[in-house]
Amino acid sequence: MAKSKWEYGAAIVALFVGGLSLAACGGGGGGGSAAPTLTTVSPPPPPPPPPASQGPTWTQGVFEPANAFENRCAAPRSGTDIEGNTFPDLAGSLLEELFWLRSWTNETYLWNDEVTDQDPNGFSNRVTYFNQLRTFATTPSGESRDDFHFSEPTTEFLERRNSTASAGYGLNFVVFSDTVPRDFRVRYTEPNSPASAQNSGITNFVRGTRILEVDGVDLVNATSASDVNTLNAGLFPSNANESHTFVVQDPGAASTRTVTITSADISVQPVNRTTTVDTGTGRVGYILFNTFSPFSSEADIANAITAMSNQGVTDLVLDLRYNGGGLLTVASQLSYMIAGPARTNGRTFELLRFNDDAGNTNPVTGAFNSPIPFRNTGAGFTLANGVPLDDLNLNRVFVLATERTCSASEAVINGLRGIDVEIILIASPGGETSTADTCGKPFGFYPEDNCGETYYTIHFLGVNDKGFGDYTDGFIPNISRASFGVRVAGCVVADDFSKELGDPTEAMFAAALDYRANQTCPTPAPETGAPASVPMVSSKTAIGTVATSPMTPAEDFLSTNRDMTQP
Repeated sequence: MAKSKWEYGAAIVALFVGGLSLAACGGGGGGGSAAPTLTTVSPPPPPPPPPASQGPTWTQGVFEPANAFENRCAAPRSGTDIEGNTFPDLAGSLLEELFWLRSWTNETYLWNDEVTDQDPNGFSNRVTYFNQLRTFATTPSGESRDDFHFSEPTTEFLERRNSTASAGYGLNFVVFSDTVPRDFRVRYTEPNSPASAQNSGITNFVRGTRILEVDGVDLVNATSASDVNTLNAGLFPSNANESHTFVVQDPGAASTRTVTITSADISVQPVNRTTTVDTGTGRVGYILFNTFSPFSSEADIANAITAMSNQGVTDLVLDLRYNGGGLLTVASQLSYMIAGPARTNGRTFELLRFNDDAGNTNPVTGAFNSPIPFRNTGAGFTLANGVPLDDLNLNRVFVLATERTCSASEAVINGLRGIDVEIILIASPGGETSTADTCGKPFGFYPEDNCGETYYTIHFLGVNDKGFGDYTDGFIPNISRASFGVRVAGCVVADDFSKELGDPTEAMFAAALDYRANQTCPTPAPETGAPASVPMVSSKTAIGTVATSPMTPAEDFLSTNRDMTQP
């Protein structure tokens, strides 16, 4: 950066020499001479230095380029991150971080013309300011259009993306009641984890197991601070090799049992389980796919499809009921592996639509906005770039879904519909609306780190090969009573906590098999083991004095994620 520079030469000294006069006097006269006189002129005073920089100034509606403030950090990092990348941080200020957020939002946010331009000088926290840089418009159903705007520390984002292990048992909880009397149950367990291990021939925890006590404290009714601390310490261990004792009751059991379990470092398994079911009309494959992130999801789902192909499945039940999204590239790969080359060749999986100022340019990358194809090779996350993918060559797929089926999961549904692969949706009611729909997120983003915080602002709307992407109120089965949502073939079936996931008699899986055989849906019946409205609770959400604390957006990261990251 050019800097002003003042240069001063040596002071100029003017030398004036007085005239020398000699006078002669008659008769013995004498003479004298006057001494020379030096006169010095002082140099002019230097000009005052330029005023100290106060940082950028705000003019409403006038935006400098975001890269003028990028990586100018109040607290610069040094070294490298866990992926080996050198931190780009430079010395800067909080104000420069805020001005970067302002300009970056104006350049890349999908609804940039709906953001109120606020002076960064009025904010003392970067996250607080970022939370204002969004639209507050609503969908036709009255829901917020942008429910997906948040940030988190970059270290946490990188750990999750790289499937960094964290302490736990491999338990994922569902909370039917987070106030006394509390009702905590097991949604599912991670394979090869302490939770799914057996002790004396009995599995430690199964789907639907209710937690009654933790380390001698009544989880259902305890309210004191010390009891709550004990419950949290046992449910959510801070470190590996912690031993805790639970009293539990399995679904359908009249008695309780005691489980002593030791925590370990657990990594999420994107493909949680697979199975096949032989029927009179062919073999049906089942895949419980819980996340399109982290990077390991690429190899996990490719291996699962290869196994299904090798076993000769003629139909697929894809269980996305808890899959909040992740890498859009992996969603494209999965869609190709379902549909096969003939249906996908030359077709668009998804085309990104950016804000009105972007034209045909991707405002995040600066590249031409080319359509995303159905990718038929490895991308380089956990499969070598260019390795051919197997496929099932199916003209339909059965998708199990809830309102937690979001983002990249919905991109699979929409992308396949764009090439006329039939979607049969078995959806469970739940959450705030109790309607059987997916979450409604046709939007996506490029996670952006600046100065140690990773920001997720909506950058684009994704449309399929037919140009369709308007499903902000989700996909719903045809028989749903919901007023809003995109209707597809399928059934409304409650999530069943009395059976393990992958069990052909579990209600949602059984409904898919029945629909395949008879094209009919089961008569709606009371749920088995759970109320209709089932909130999503992170396995890391702690119990408060009387209730579980609300989830932060970062804790619920996967429910909001359509990630454009490339290797």
